[in-house]
Amino acid sequence: MKLISVVVPCYNEQEVLPMFYEEITKVSDGMKEEHPELEFEYLFINDGSKDRTLEIFRELAKKDKRVRYISFSRNFGKESGIYAGLKNSKGDYVVVMDADLQHPPAFLPEMYNYVKDGEYDCATTRRVSRTGESKIRSFFARLFYKIMNKISDTEIVDGAQDFRFMTRQMVDAILEMSECNRFSKGIFSWVGFKVKYMPYENVERLAGTTSWSFWGLFKYSLEGIMAFSTFPLAVAIFLGILSLMLSVIILIAGIFVSAVSDIKYRWFISVASTFATSGVQLCCTGILGQYMGKMYREVKKRPIYIAGETDEDFRSKIGE
Repeated sequence: MKLISVVVPCYNEQEVLPMFYEEITKVSDGMKEEHPELEFEYLFINDGSKDRTLEIFRELAKKDKRVRYISFSRNFGKESGIYAGLKNSKGDYVVVMDADLQHPPAFLPEMYNYVKDGEYDCATTRRVSRTGESKIRSFFARLFYKIMNKISDTEIVDGAQDFRFMTRQMVDAILEMSECNRFSKGIFSWVGFKVKYMPYENVERLAGTTSWSFWGLFKYSLEGIMAFSTFPLAVAIFLGILSLMLSVIILIAGIFVSAVSDIKYRWFISVASTFATSGVQLCCTGILGQYMGKMYREVKKRPIYIAGETDEDFRSKIGE
């Protein structure tokens, strides 16, 4: 028998969870009819939801033995949810997908066919359109991928998603990267392996609202850049040299202007160059501080997540 673990990080997904469960069980039952050797488990991760998400997990676990869940003690973020799901999955194959049905479960049979014969280690979807997104958000998303692939040795395919069907070998390789500053898109690419990209048109959420704000996505993009590139450090050096050259040019220009005219610009040049140099120094210090801060977090070795309740705790309470 081959076990497929479906890992689903959730944050305030009470509206869409019943629809997701109905869809994923329908697809998995169909796969089992075609491939009798398959078994499934559904591992839900509650990332500190404030609605009825945990209660729904309990209801599903009570009626379906295939349902497992881990409920965090607070909100740790989607990256922690993905890591917890991968770490606690038991399957020979592991699927990571969202509960909002923007990752259609209907893709799973095709994904399995790509991976089961060993031709690929991972099958994933790649958005060929950004239907439903604002133009400004789409613009910055594409800009991020362009910048990331220019400054990093790790290539991240534009439109590639966290919706992935992976072999256990690839999952184990990902788990060996246990840093707390996680950027899964970069990690998936960094570990390598053979990946099949499946194009698909973007679909909108069926219910609820996304928890990703523009500011949240911006911070997430900075996390990715700093996790997989040292280019900002090179920028700091470049800005420092440029600032020094500009200071020399301004000094020479100030001397020339003062020599050929009655206008005294020496005081202005002095103040302007001081501000310019101080600004670059602060910028460089800030960049170094970001990296030092991440090193500080890694050295402390804090847990990536803390489980407040699991399906095993729940089942023991109700005597199952």
